[in-house]
Amino acid sequence: MNTFLITLLVVGLVILAMAIGVLFGRKPIAGSCGGLGAMGQDCEFGCKKPCSKRQARALAAQAEQQH
Repeated sequence: MNTFLITLLVVGLVILAMAIGVLFGRKPIAGSCGGLGAMGQDCEFGCKKPCSKRQARALAAQAEQQH
């Protein structure tokens, strides 16, 4: 029971610390600048054929560049 209470207290303190960060308007958590694009992969998980959503975005971007 003591382990549960200590764990609950620690989790509560972590949530409180995150809430304080939100209240003071800190910058939100952002992704890294690298990712798979930095490794030369265009598609998630290194797939050869992009999914339909990614393909649609690429076609829309191409159409926008042509206009």
